[in-house]
Amino acid sequence: MSTLFLSRNDVHGLLDMAATIKAVEQAFKDLAEGKAVMPAKSYLLLDRGDFRAMPAALPGTAGVKWVNVHLQNQAQGLPTIMAILIYSDPLTGYPLAVMDATDITAYRTGAAAAIASKYLARKGSHTLGIIGAGRQSCTQLLAHMTLFDLRLIKVFDLSGAAVKKLMQHFPQYPLHECSLEETSASDIVCTVTPSRMPVLKREWVVPGTHINAVGADAEGKEELEPSILKKAMVVVDDIRQAVAGGEINVPVKKGLFRTEDIYATLGEIIAGKKQSRKDKKAITVFDSTGLAIEDIAVARLVYEKAKNSGSYLSLDFVEKRE
Repeated sequence: MSTLFLSRNDVHGLLDMAATIKAVEQAFKDLAEGKAVMPAKSYLLLDRGDFRAMPAALPGTAGVKWVNVHLQNQAQGLPTIMAILIYSDPLTGYPLAVMDATDITAYRTGAAAAIASKYLARKGSHTLGIIGAGRQSCTQLLAHMTLFDLRLIKVFDLSGAAVKKLMQHFPQYPLHECSLEETSASDIVCTVTPSRMPVLKREWVVPGTHINAVGADAEGKEELEPSILKKAMVVVDDIRQAVAGGEINVPVKKGLFRTEDIYATLGEIIAGKKQSRKDKKAITVFDSTGLAIEDIAVARLVYEKAKNSGSYLSLDFVEKRE
């Protein structure tokens, strides 16, 4: 028995967005049906960034992701988010693979938001607004293009250069640089910023909009005006994580939003335990904090493809003793 070692380039070449969406959607369903195990995400806060340990098990598989967020890394030519994932055999504990999970994180985050849009956005949604043109905007775009017939994609970022870079990377898609207010007036809006103060105002959000609040993934982060949440159908990926560090964490601490106001988890909607959008004019919000089950579901896809290929580095990492 050997352990596969997969670099970032290896993993990137093995990822497929359509397959990722399918795997992540099933993982949410498994969680809602009690078929998954996912302890709380553990944070290690440092002066210039943080680390997060994210373990989980799905039927037939288990693993843990160790991920960092260091916003100053761009100046050094490094990703602001990096991750390593250990993928294990749940029956023996044997490490089947050690893989870079930087792109797994990006792909599964984009997939989760697109899945939320699938269940919560209005039928016939054709415009996408992306607030924040960093690395995560790429997979938000890819995932939504996989599921929706998008005819107009509005992009806003404080950095015009970031918007131009995104547009140059995807010349085949109908991307347009817009103001923050214009971008907010879309059928589906994805906020993917590291902001610690609201960037999306209630007055800009039109009736029937679906919002994927993705950037708030740690305590103190906040992208939406709390008044949006009070008027919206709020769906979270995980209640515990959302309260601790998701979009609702600041409003909950300030008494502007209650845990009881959460309508459902995304898994409950996928599993049919809760109804999806009921009103064409309702505003819906998906609070995405990023779940370990998503990472493990995608890691399984990557591992199986790499194993079947037989062309990747493998070592007898755990040697048997005579």
